[in-house]
Amino acid sequence: MGPLTSIRTMRLWGPRSLGVALGVFMTIGFALQLWGGPFQRRLPGLQLRKPWARSPQPAAASCLPRQRLVFLKTHKSGSSSVLNLLHRYGDRHGLHFALPDRYQFGYPRLFQASRVKGYHPQGKVGGQTPFHILCHHMRFNLKEVLQVMPSDSFFFSIVRDPAALARSAFSYYKSTSSAFRKAPSLAAFLANPRAFYRPGARGDHYARNLLWFDFGLPFPPEMRTKRGNLLPPKEPLTPQLHSLPSATGPRAQNKDLSAVFQPISTVAEGHGRTASPASSDSGSLSFIQWGLAWLDSVFDLVMVAEYFDESLVLLADALCWGLDDVVGFVHNAQAGGEQGHGAAGNGGQTAEERQLTARARAWNHLDWALYVHFNRSLWARIEQYGQSRLEGAVAELRARREALAKRCLEGGEALDPKYISDRRFRPFQFGSAKVLGYRLRSGLSPGDQEECERLATPELQYKDKLAAKQFPPTVSVPLKTARLLAP
Repeated sequence: MGPLTSIRTMRLWGPRSLGVALGVFMTIGFALQLWGGPFQRRLPGLQLRKPWARSPQPAAASCLPRQRLVFLKTHKSGSSSVLNLLHRYGDRHGLHFALPDRYQFGYPRLFQASRVKGYHPQGKVGGQTPFHILCHHMRFNLKEVLQVMPSDSFFFSIVRDPAALARSAFSYYKSTSSAFRKAPSLAAFLANPRAFYRPGARGDHYARNLLWFDFGLPFPPEMRTKRGNLLPPKEPLTPQLHSLPSATGPRAQNKDLSAVFQPISTVAEGHGRTASPASSDSGSLSFIQWGLAWLDSVFDLVMVAEYFDESLVLLADALCWGLDDVVGFVHNAQAGGEQGHGAAGNGGQTAEERQLTARARAWNHLDWALYVHFNRSLWARIEQYGQSRLEGAVAELRARREALAKRCLEGGEALDPKYISDRRFRPFQFGSAKVLGYRLRSGLSPGDQEECERLATPELQYKDKLAAKQFPPTVSVPLKTARLLAP
């Protein structure tokens, strides 16, 4: 997966057919008019990314660790675990983070550079921005991100199967989303989402196409009106799925995006219907293809939660980091949910669970398009990396994680928060399910204590720690002393 070269750009916008071209440009024009922020022309200094190629081995002289990083932290996709490894890496190497005043950059509004603590327009040192890592929750806005981070930064993010994401989001944002709050259960919500969901209602961006929203992409015109798109797109025919023996998530093989949106019969709004989804319209399909191509031109890597460890190995390779730099513990996991990042997929599910999965993917059809696209591109990258080589690296990564857990953690695993008395390691509790955390073993050596604390510190406490380190409180001089020092 790599950015668009000039040739690929010409192919993307080339007049393959008059009808499709007209639809594409009309849609883009509409999007630019209403959503110009994230889709501004690239700034003169922005370098278009080269097509992805296998990076050299860390031992190669030409491979230098990447330290200018932009991580789009998407919701409920395993991103807190990625955030922890970025916190630890930056903390160990004395890097500067672009931090929010609180814990998010004005979310759900689009990211603005002015929300970065310590940011000053044109405030570059030696022609370089003072920040190394931008990684906290935001709604992506490339134009403003490039005011804070250099254009040659490594951009990456993570996606998750929208069916698994919906289950987690419903539990976590039950009190935040008006649509979820009104629904007695996720099954009831997905059986008739229009009975609960109102576009633009407070918190309802959590209830539909949350990944698409977090990436800052505009929505197709028919989804912007309260009366538009009355029926959710029907469940796509699932692409042929394969998996590694060590993984449980789906691997998308389908190369035809239009096949992702094949209509099937479902029950919607109390009536059994078979209808072509809005997304199968050539204009909407072109809109989605354009959005995905745009993301390809910006992001160097998009990880897949269902292949979290495989994604970490590829991340370490792309950044010229070692495995120790990306090994860590799962953060922000909910009790009763998946322990780890694998998904059940469709295998072994009951008929009711398969129906729930199908409805979740259909309702979140833009997220499903994102997921299929980046799942496929991840596997293309795995094939270039070498599957046997990858399996060896994943096994080593998991062995190191297990060794760290035995060395650092009481019980060797995540615990219910009621067992965590030290507030430094007690995760923030939100939603209906308990968020698990870690308790350190006693008697650790000073070196182990420091590293284990980094591994176990939740994202909010770590952000506060980094803020205190970067912006130490100023000590005011007492008034009498000040008078003595005055000339």
